[in-house]
Amino acid sequence: MATVILVRHARSTANTAGILAGRTPGVELDETGREQAARTGARLGAVPLVAVVSSPLERCRQTAQAVLDHQGTGLTVRLEEGLTECDYGAWQGGALADLAKENLWSVVQRQPSAAVFPGGESLVAMHARAVSAVRRIDAAVEAEHGAAAVWAAVTHGDLVKAILADALGLHLDLFQRLHADPASVSVVRYTPAQPHVLAVNTHAGDLSWLSAAPDAPQVGGGAGPADPAPAS
Repeated sequence: MATVILVRHARSTANTAGILAGRTPGVELDETGREQAARTGARLGAVPLVAVVSSPLERCRQTAQAVLDHQGTGLTVRLEEGLTECDYGAWQGGALADLAKENLWSVVQRQPSAAVFPGGESLVAMHARAVSAVRRIDAAVEAEHGAAAVWAAVTHGDLVKAILADALGLHLDLFQRLHADPASVSVVRYTPAQPHVLAVNTHAGDLSWLSAAPDAPQVGGGAGPADPAPAS
């Protein structure tokens, strides 16, 4: 199947303030975040994307637009509810320093499959909808554009980690071992047999190799992508 580039939104005003924003409206990128998003957009410019899909929340839409700014004409940002932030319920808008004192915090960190936010969503439900959305969109992208197609999903840190955990075959209780920094790029290539995780939490580096047709999996890992051309 096709390849998805998972982009976490760049740094937001809530990240800077140490607030769990959740689905609070009006949370946008701060100045550093806008710079991060522009760098990530330029980096993805080496890859002709067939679609850019985003969480509906402002900080993701702004990051997705920065990606779109470095692509060809004809693309628009598609919004996907399945990629929206976890519903943190009563925790939404709380200071992280205060939430860390709650008993639920240790559950979130050590046994996330048992975590249900008061008045909100469980991490199991978040995981299921995020994975379902990405796999559904990926299948549709391949059906329309072929198995070599590449698309971008711009979403939130916990969702990126949940999607990566699924692709790696990890139980949700292990997803906190993964990291997804603001404006980071991770890459998953889905195949009929299994997903292949090609990159996790990257901030720099050439991505033009994603434009090449994928090689068939080989014993021993194969030869990998060709080296990028040297700068002139």
